[in-house]
Amino acid sequence: MPDNITRIENPLVRGFLHHPVRHAAAGLVLTHGAGANCTTSLLIAVANAFCSAGFFALRFDLPFRQRRSFGPPHPSTAADDRAGIRAAVQAVRAFTSGRIFAGGHSYGGRQATLLAAEDPGACDGLLLFSYPLHPPKKPHQARTAHFPSLRRPALFIHGTADPFGSPDEIAAAAKLIPSRTQIVFIEGAGHDLKRGKFDLDSLVLAPFTASLNL
Repeated sequence: MPDNITRIENPLVRGFLHHPVRHAAAGLVLTHGAGANCTTSLLIAVANAFCSAGFFALRFDLPFRQRRSFGPPHPSTAADDRAGIRAAVQAVRAFTSGRIFAGGHSYGGRQATLLAAEDPGACDGLLLFSYPLHPPKKPHQARTAHFPSLRRPALFIHGTADPFGSPDEIAAAAKLIPSRTQIVFIEGAGHDLKRGKFDLDSLVLAPFTASLNL
């Protein structure tokens, strides 16, 4: 493991904290989708990119993944997963007094939006990779009821071939959010976003820092 990455494991948070070489102005907590954990190549690539830009970046396992190493979460435990995101933010607050942003891939990003809708003070903004707008081929089951309650800026990173939401659908959904939003489309990418194998600096880091004046 590189010297600038610390493993964190306590009753509330399990993951890896990437320490920036230069002074950190902000923090980012990132978590995974329903079928994964915090060691996915996408989360590692994003954490490394943000760390290189001066962020403390914590990629962590949600509580459902801490309880069992495989399988999807159950809807009855979603509140626990949101509590896990809140705990991750608090863990990073021990390292920086700057703004802390939350997000993740698919299910993890969705839970971050739900937490922010419930408690606008839980984080300072959202970074959402492949937001699961609806189950594949079920556009009528939209997961956007809480979007009008979001009061934090959000950046969506979305593949143009994602079966969980087309470009037009995600663009329409983002308009439901009353705070500032931006969407970056990864051409030809599916739900896995090419596992992070695209230009993260120009397509994620640059628009994120520009939109938030970092």
